[in-house]
Amino acid sequence: MGLSQYKTAKERCTFLEKELGVTLTDIQKGREENEAAIHCENRIGFVHIPLGVAGPIQIMGQHIKGSYHIPLATTEGALVASVSRGAKATHEGGIITSVERVGTTRGPVIKVSSIGGASRIEKWIWEHMEQLALETETTSHHIKLIDLEVKKTGMYLFLRFYFDTDRAMGMNMATIATQHLIEVITKKTKSDIISVAGNYDVDKKPSWLNIIRGRGFVVHAEAIVSKKTVEAILKTTGKKIYEVWKAKCMIGSALSGSMGFNAHHANVVAAFYAATGQDIAHTVEGSVGMTIVDILEDESLYISVNLPNIMVGTIGGGTGLSTQKEALSFIKTDSPYGLAEALGAGVLAGELSLLASLSAGTLASAHKALGRIQT
Repeated sequence: MGLSQYKTAKERCTFLEKELGVTLTDIQKGREENEAAIHCENRIGFVHIPLGVAGPIQIMGQHIKGSYHIPLATTEGALVASVSRGAKATHEGGIITSVERVGTTRGPVIKVSSIGGASRIEKWIWEHMEQLALETETTSHHIKLIDLEVKKTGMYLFLRFYFDTDRAMGMNMATIATQHLIEVITKKTKSDIISVAGNYDVDKKPSWLNIIRGRGFVVHAEAIVSKKTVEAILKTTGKKIYEVWKAKCMIGSALSGSMGFNAHHANVVAAFYAATGQDIAHTVEGSVGMTIVDILEDESLYISVNLPNIMVGTIGGGTGLSTQKEALSFIKTDSPYGLAEALGAGVLAGELSLLASLSAGTLASAHKALGRIQT
């Protein structure tokens, strides 16, 4: 018998313990959940990730305003402390955030007979966009087709549909809608579908297309930190932070061919995604943002972050799990726009603190104190 033959997590654990000669006591200790909220096959239990809280962080956004605590699930010592320090340094002036929905994308690929054939199909698609928008809404009351890109190359026609998926991150909705749309298109144009996902999406991979065009939500956050605060809380100077940012985030990133011109966006994105029930694999896209630092005339420090590929939702996926649902409640919003703004503020706080630590030469000592087993 294989794992799929067993009906409960307990039965699967018992099978594995005997089969592998291991003990799975702690894995089985996970909180009981509503099975409808769990999307995991062959489930045997839960893996626990420590959950910390950074803040309070002062956010002045389009969709959320006030003082917030940011939930971060991580095994990396010093991360929560670092984000909290960044939050403290920006508290006086607050972090200004803004967000725009670009849309959840899915990108099918169609096989064509020639470039001319591809142009014919593309022409049909643009002429029937209104029909395709209506067809999209037959698959769910919570999805709308909001944009489309077309790319032709050789015997292939790549499409990139952009969907508004309401409060959900929406990859499942986007896939189901795309499957329906591609069936309509190929039937009407007498063409053949190769794959409902042809990597022109681009889903869970770093991509210049996603950076330039955006995917999910594009999030901006900025703050100004006074010279006095930089010195008192961050224990460094604005000039030193600027020099580290220029050398590390700009020149170092360019020399290495990195798509992420930042200090460590992925750290906060991954921890926030895990804590709030998002798809953690979208950390790949969340890692490619840009951080900008400048020194103002009064010697205050300006810092901003741009996150072009934030895939979040307040329903669906892992957001229904009991612990993730409680962590989501910290942000006090049912809007993915507000959730994205909270993440943007957390990322900025983390960038500010890490750059400050690097400029002061305290990164190693901080991780020695907080990030390793004490002996």
